[in-house]
Amino acid sequence: MRRSTMWRLAALALLGSASAAAQTIAITGGTVYPVSGPKIENGTVLIRDGRIVAVGANVDVPADAQRVDARGKWVTPGFINSATTLGLSEAGSPQFSGGYNDASARAADGISAAFEAWKGLNPANTLFGPARAEGVTTVLVAPNGGMVAGKAALIDLVEARTANEMLRRGPTAMVGNFGSPGSGNTNARAEFWAKWRTLIREVRDYGDRRAAYETGSTKDFMASQADMEALLPVAAGQLPLVVGVERASDILEALAFAREMGIKLWIAGAAEGWMVAREIAAANVPVFTGAMNNIPGDFSALGQRQENAALLRAAGVTVVLIGNGPGDTQTFNVRNIRQEAGNAVAYGMSWEDALRAITLVPAEVMGVADRVGAIATGRDANVVVWSGDPFEFASNAEHVYVRGREILTKSRQDLLTERYRTLPAAPYRP
Repeated sequence: MRRSTMWRLAALALLGSASAAAQTIAITGGTVYPVSGPKIENGTVLIRDGRIVAVGANVDVPADAQRVDARGKWVTPGFINSATTLGLSEAGSPQFSGGYNDASARAADGISAAFEAWKGLNPANTLFGPARAEGVTTVLVAPNGGMVAGKAALIDLVEARTANEMLRRGPTAMVGNFGSPGSGNTNARAEFWAKWRTLIREVRDYGDRRAAYETGSTKDFMASQADMEALLPVAAGQLPLVVGVERASDILEALAFAREMGIKLWIAGAAEGWMVAREIAAANVPVFTGAMNNIPGDFSALGQRQENAALLRAAGVTVVLIGNGPGDTQTFNVRNIRQEAGNAVAYGMSWEDALRAITLVPAEVMGVADRVGAIATGRDANVVVWSGDPFEFASNAEHVYVRGREILTKSRQDLLTERYRTLPAAPYRP
């Protein structure tokens, strides 16, 4: 083949690729809930090259745009579930059905700060499909276990070959525990909290005396060098520390710890958060909590109630809704985040606040609101078209766009439904 012909073919291939990338999609006629602004009746969302380029009631639609008729439908940003191990675990642990669980490291003394959980994410995990089919387009993938579990990252549920292709932001936060003394190999809360304070002080000491550490001229530290390096941004107040804590008194201790140490704190769980809502609001600390369950898991959560999210929000707390319902909310029930939001509304939170709590609020908390969490010009096109109110159980996600691409991959549930939709005509005879 002549070189000139080869160059022409390559140029044509590039042009074809660019044309596909620059595909224009117009979602027209629906009720659009941008979240960052008031709802738009008979609205249009124009998507080009994976980005939202126009939103409104009077948008000029190019003649070559692929039109999606959303008349009678609801259009929202894709949902964000901010507490998952999606992609890290499937079928429980290796002892169950040959499954795997890569959500926790073998921590020394309960500390595995250097563990970057998303590095072991499986892009072919079969649980991505069911979550996406329920309107979830972005999730926080977080490690678990121990006093310091490791770093969490935000990913988009795109079809990809590598974890890096899915990555939205990582690390997003350091994950820890502040309510379970056993997770730090300690016996009592006072001992556990003292260990936390010692850890942060040692991390700062290490940062100030790196050269001496390298020559062995410092005392022994409780954490490894890799873990101390990972904790330096936390100790500097740059990387948020999200701690699992349920009891009201433990929440107050966590707030005091963050204030004393200069730590940027997020609270997860907070079953009894409503009891100390004013203190949380005054500290300007966001709370990640659910609304599906009111049954205490242990004595630390005796005050758990389904109105928790609404009461926290009424007190001025920044609330991010996550799963606390039955089953494994971090893996196969990630998709239930819209039921959590619906329950939050049923127990006192406004519909608008509940929608914000699974879209724009987590995006703002995690520093990606300029890219996701709202339907607005310039944002990445994570958009869902619903048959009705997404918090109603009977509503379905009819179109799900992630980074401007509609993903139609069938889940295993879809395949099973198709397989048994039509049963054999002949009666079963043993």
